[in-house]
Amino acid sequence: MKRIIECVPNFSEGRDMGVIDQITAAITAAADVRLLDVDPGEATNRTVVTFAGEPEAVVEAAFAGVKRAAELIDMRKHKGAHPRMGATDVLPLVPVSGITLEECAELARELGKRIATELDIPVYCYEAAAFTPERKNLAVCREGEYEGLSKRFGTADAPDFGGEQWTERAAQSGATAVGARDFLIAVNFNLNTTSTRRANAIAFDVREKGRPVREGNPIVGKIVTDENGEPLMRPGTLKGTKAIGWYIDEYGIAQVSMNITDIATTPLHIAFDEVCRAADARGVRVTGTEIVGLVPKRTLVEAGKYFLRKQHRSVGIAESDIIRIAVKSMGLDELKPFNPEEKIIEYMLQSKGVSRLVDMTCEAFALETASESPAPGGGSISAYMGALSAALGTMVANLSSHKAGWDDRWEEFSDYAERGQELVARLLALVDEDTEAFNRIMAVFAMPKATAEEKAARSAALQQATLYATQVPLKTMQTSLECFEIVKAMAETGNPNSVSDAGVGALAARSAVLGAQLNVKINAAGLKDRAVAEELVAQADVIAQRAVALEAEVLQMVNQKIR
Repeated sequence: MKRIIECVPNFSEGRDMGVIDQITAAITAAADVRLLDVDPGEATNRTVVTFAGEPEAVVEAAFAGVKRAAELIDMRKHKGAHPRMGATDVLPLVPVSGITLEECAELARELGKRIATELDIPVYCYEAAAFTPERKNLAVCREGEYEGLSKRFGTADAPDFGGEQWTERAAQSGATAVGARDFLIAVNFNLNTTSTRRANAIAFDVREKGRPVREGNPIVGKIVTDENGEPLMRPGTLKGTKAIGWYIDEYGIAQVSMNITDIATTPLHIAFDEVCRAADARGVRVTGTEIVGLVPKRTLVEAGKYFLRKQHRSVGIAESDIIRIAVKSMGLDELKPFNPEEKIIEYMLQSKGVSRLVDMTCEAFALETASESPAPGGGSISAYMGALSAALGTMVANLSSHKAGWDDRWEEFSDYAERGQELVARLLALVDEDTEAFNRIMAVFAMPKATAEEKAARSAALQQATLYATQVPLKTMQTSLECFEIVKAMAETGNPNSVSDAGVGALAARSAVLGAQLNVKINAAGLKDRAVAEELVAQADVIAQRAVALEAEVLQMVNQKIR
């Protein structure tokens, strides 16, 4: 899975678009990130910027944004309705895919230290990056705002980095809160009512905070307080959520408007089902869902699989079909069309206009292979054969999951199909990765070699590229070998009408393994480190022997069943 994080810095300028444009230009110029949203607010005098990309690129872009904001924004002159303490007020890193919250927290701490060291801007670490439990709360870090910041230096309340003394830079730029938090999903649940009161009641039923405890009548009774005079609250049913009810003139309906702040504890689909339950208990129906902003792909994939499992259907289907189930199940397209390409972060980040072999038609791929170009070659073809093997095993698993009379086995076959889809995705990625490995070798030959230093650099680069070109087909072998787990199981216990398909899957897996083995051997021959080369070849030999043996086992089963 590609590692992607999102960054949502808040800059203390919401009125001068010239300043805002310069900051966002610095962000996009610093690294390969995608600017997803720029939301300035005049009253708050604050702009929320959202961008995403691979972790290293996002961190570099974030640093550049902080630096440019410090050059352009003078906090001594700043006024706005929103609490703030710095030119870059807050800077959270948010895991999207392939990276954990803990890893983002470590990146945030490193970034905070760099901002303080290189830019002389003091930094508080908050949320998951906080060094103390109290500073997980942003309000604690920002207490007193910019105007009270100087008094905190040199005390126990000083910033985590750069808090030793109040400097001219701190006076101009204030301090920045750098942290890591989970992805926040803003979502509205559409109701078949115009009553804000009923929408609020449903929101209070489910939100974590819940509602005040009242004496007697739960609606108008006196609110019960604790010994400090604070209202006693009856918690709602959904952890990590905030919600209110409101009426939307544009749609002519009431909604439950919710922020899900902990999507690991309360995924979107669980929130949807619980709001449906609470609404039904009050005689109201949820008619659809409106996602505000973008979501990680996993949010909709998990939702689609959840609803498929409730139907006792296989979840081992194409990703696009899983997302379509999620859209229809939660009514994401009720108020307006829902385009996954514009609502899912990973899809937004996909390179536009980049030509990939796996995006070609079958005919175009075959003709491209048959052209005078040396790539794609045997390595890419081997990876594609492996993908076809996994696809055949997955097909048999899906056919078996809804075979008449086998209803009690749907989950068994769904698990195999889901595993098969994972292998298809990995092997399709290797189709293009093998060609990329070849291109890296070709790029080395274009390097200069006039001086001794250039020759040495070229030689080292060639060895590195050759090692990569050997490792990629080895990965293809390893992944293709895993396909036998699926096709063998389907030959043994799958739909008997499709047993020949499992046999073809075994043939394709063996061909993929042996084809990739040839690439391992020919590329390993170019490695100067013979110990490494021999080890890679030895690994390939073991995998090849296992593939041949497994193919024979599967074909024996298949032939016995089709006689």
